[in-house]
Amino acid sequence: MGFFDKIKEGLTKTRKNVSGVFAALSGVNDEFFDELEETLIMADVGAETSMNAVDELRDRAKHEGLRGGEEVKAALTDILTETLSREDTSLRLETKPSVILMIGVNGVGKTTTIGKLALKFKEEGKSVLLVAADTFRAAAAEQLEIWAERAGCDMVRHAEGSDPAAVVFDGIAAARARGADIIICDTAGRLHNKSNLMNELAKISRVIDRELPDADRETLLVIDATTGQNGLIQAEQFKEAAGLTGIVLTKLDGTAKGGIVYAIAEKLQVPVKLVGVGEKADDLMEFDARSFTEALLS
Repeated sequence: MGFFDKIKEGLTKTRKNVSGVFAALSGVNDEFFDELEETLIMADVGAETSMNAVDELRDRAKHEGLRGGEEVKAALTDILTETLSREDTSLRLETKPSVILMIGVNGVGKTTTIGKLALKFKEEGKSVLLVAADTFRAAAAEQLEIWAERAGCDMVRHAEGSDPAAVVFDGIAAARARGADIIICDTAGRLHNKSNLMNELAKISRVIDRELPDADRETLLVIDATTGQNGLIQAEQFKEAAGLTGIVLTKLDGTAKGGIVYAIAEKLQVPVKLVGVGEKADDLMEFDARSFTEALLS
């Protein structure tokens, strides 16, 4: 099953609501636009993003003479795709080693995403080293170790409660010694004590800057798609704490309100780079803005 089909299946709830508006279309009028805007907001596309998209759609309908549902839907597809395409959605990992810093609150699927990424890179013939820098949560390193064994990757860990930056330092040294292509660092996900989190992530970043100043680095925030607008709040806080190069949207499994990706892309100017559409390793897929939007509106 390809990206479009998996996303279409994952966006079932949102898709049915949006498609219902088009199915009931009796005329390209204010009533239709108002209902469409409300439906997009309910799909967690976000109030500001929904209003902007519908306002632009009104203008296009007026100036281009759009009449039928398919013409209007095609125009909306273009508008929403553009929202998701303003930033580069590809992973930039050209140097050896390159670094991926995985961040996000507990329970969003961060460790599972790391494991899936490790398997993906291994299948591409790259050597991967996992770094267990979440030394705060009990059993975090053990969970990561299970994925390391599954993917056939090396892993660096310290005792629970150790300095996360020290683990990253040792991980970088090990990656150099073993000739690893990609280092993936797990980090703690506690947002309730934001100042500690910010200090911790800043310290890790300084270690990476000092030890690998020229390395490509992706700082990816993992967000559970089912959390909707709360995911946007998380993204705002983590962007402030660590800076973000991309979003990984997980648990897009049929109950999610996947429209949150548009709100994040527009408000934070951070691209969605990966989406998780199931539990299998190959269910973590590179993001395609147009296919995602077409699946949402199909």
